[in-house]
Amino acid sequence: MSDLDAFITGLPKAELHVHHVGSASPRIVSELAARHPDSAVPTDPDALVDYFTFRDFAHFIEVYLSVVDLIRDAEDVRLLTYEVARDMARQQIRYAELTVTPFSSTSRGIPDAAFVEAIEDARKAAESELGVVLRWCFDIPGEAGLASAEETARIACDLQPEGLVSFGLGGPEIGVSRPQFKPYFDRARAAGLHSVPHAGETTGPETIWDALRELGAERIGHGTSATQDPALLAHLAEHRIPLEVCPTSNIATRAVRTLDEHPLKEMVDAGVLVTINSDDPPMFGTDLNTEYGVAARLLGLDAQGVAALAKNAVEASFMDAPAKARLAAEIDTYTASWRA
Repeated sequence: MSDLDAFITGLPKAELHVHHVGSASPRIVSELAARHPDSAVPTDPDALVDYFTFRDFAHFIEVYLSVVDLIRDAEDVRLLTYEVARDMARQQIRYAELTVTPFSSTSRGIPDAAFVEAIEDARKAAESELGVVLRWCFDIPGEAGLASAEETARIACDLQPEGLVSFGLGGPEIGVSRPQFKPYFDRARAAGLHSVPHAGETTGPETIWDALRELGAERIGHGTSATQDPALLAHLAEHRIPLEVCPTSNIATRAVRTLDEHPLKEMVDAGVLVTINSDDPPMFGTDLNTEYGVAARLLGLDAQGVAALAKNAVEASFMDAPAKARLAAEIDTYTASWRA
């Protein structure tokens, strides 16, 4: 392990773009697959490595949904959520906004109230027992259409669990326009939730513009194609609208061909606020520590630069001001002690 890798390993962090089911470790996925033997998902953790090798974004969605199908009752939901927090604690993640897709569970028969109770119970336990603060982004699975948007908005606005801070939109972008979801984002924003849709991952800059203009996006999930439009980059930089960047994910889903071609440096050079995230870490063979190492190489950062990148996530988060100040101070203290 290099000195920089060691620094990253101990660095206190926040993560803003990481999916609930997509964070299930091979151990948990194999355990769930064994509990549900009618699934096509392998029960052998080693076989999951091949299973999680994706031909393209469409294949990734297909595999992702097969893992979603393993979450069949509230006990599965609670187990998954707590174990995700345990993995985060090992990486010194202090705060995470976890993207949760309630429709994927309620459409499979888990009552909405039971789903919410399960994630909230796990959230409270994770904070008290593991020191990890979890918050929720309730996410529309775009491939499931407007019925899923209606259900997601209803659960978010009617049940509005204590940990819920934002409203998102994921899934495939091609053939799934952003403007059609405007009424649901309007409803969520009126209920006090922040807007954080995915956009510009596998489509062009116009999808990002749609997310900004139609959905009131306050952060953009991925935003990989933003560098194709200088006016968009300037807008993002001027208005301090963050991009949630997930380098390894972009390679795994073929959104970007190689890491050397990743547009992260162009984003930073344009003055855009970027955060580093793991997206669906076990599926992509990564974790947040690894992603910081990738970003450090792409940007030519030393420990001080990596710490500044970690503070970007604090700034871009939906924590309240005192919580932001505490985590930023912890990052500064850790970095000063490392340099000393």
